[in-house]
Amino acid sequence: MPNVFGSPHKGTEPRHEQVVFCQDEASGLRAIIAIYSTALGPSLGGTRFYPYGSEEEALTDVLNLSRGMAYKNAMAGLDLGGGKAVIIGDPARDKSEALLRAYGRFVQSLNGRYYTACDVGTYSEDMDVVARESRFVTGRTVAHGGAGDSSILTAFGVFQGMRAAAETVWGTPSLRGKRVGVEGVGKVGHRLVEHLREDGADVVICDVSEAAVERVQALHPEVDVVADKDEMLRTELDVYAPCALGGSLNDDTVPVLSAKVVCGAANNQLAHSGIEKRLADRDVLYAPDYVVNSGGVIQVADEIEGFNFDRAKARAAGIYDTTRKIFALAADEGVPPAVAADRLAERRMSEIGRLRGILL
Repeated sequence: MPNVFGSPHKGTEPRHEQVVFCQDEASGLRAIIAIYSTALGPSLGGTRFYPYGSEEEALTDVLNLSRGMAYKNAMAGLDLGGGKAVIIGDPARDKSEALLRAYGRFVQSLNGRYYTACDVGTYSEDMDVVARESRFVTGRTVAHGGAGDSSILTAFGVFQGMRAAAETVWGTPSLRGKRVGVEGVGKVGHRLVEHLREDGADVVICDVSEAAVERVQALHPEVDVVADKDEMLRTELDVYAPCALGGSLNDDTVPVLSAKVVCGAANNQLAHSGIEKRLADRDVLYAPDYVVNSGGVIQVADEIEGFNFDRAKARAAGIYDTTRKIFALAADEGVPPAVAADRLAERRMSEIGRLRGILL
């Protein structure tokens, strides 16, 4: 597990506003809700249902994730703070209506300081159950007034960030004629391939799921397929798009990377602090993950007002301008884009936070 302290890319003292341990013996619920900041408004972040090895491991994860959501929501321009929840257990075995409803009661007990949504191990249908006990739930099914599949705007936002990177490196906001490697073609990755092909990019893909690869090949037989991430990294690319697990940029992968741009949907792409500098030293432009993959949170946040897809898509289109702003600041201040993004997020939280104080 990564360090729990400070911003997403540097170590400072922790400053979470609130951490709540939730336990309901009757349903078997064991959960932790972490609120990093309400400086910009109520905290928003998904519920991860995962078989952690220990409560300490779960706590480390929820502290990291809630902090990351604060930075993501700030850079997305949302009037929302950062929070996250984890439920300890195997969702395939332990998930039940009783457990989800017990969890909903804990969310409700925070009186709007935390809005929950989907994450690993939870789905829109689960949020419908949680919402039977709490008003502070988003990411619901279309049938219940929700946005449905948030991967639609996640992929759209990543593509906007990639366009901004292309403009910075090659002088045009288009991927036409560029060779883009998409690692992971699941819910978000396969939609990103659609945007890239429409824009005229040459695409290379890989995925641990043969079915996921076959789905893309059926729609785009011209797409090249490589066996795995290692082969992807050895392939000549203009853009590398990690859309699977985190930590793909590490001490082993950065030296062999041929791409001039890294821009993908995966969370926590930098394996540890310092990788952002190694990328910059190799003249690789890194689009900060929590900035470009924020289309999904923009989509679910829009539900709080009453979901309107066109409004949410227009806001997600702003990821292009935000990413350009980060690259410009990084160049002006002589720092990697990851550091520039952190500074902008911290500035917004600090400036607005002085006006708001702590949300009660």
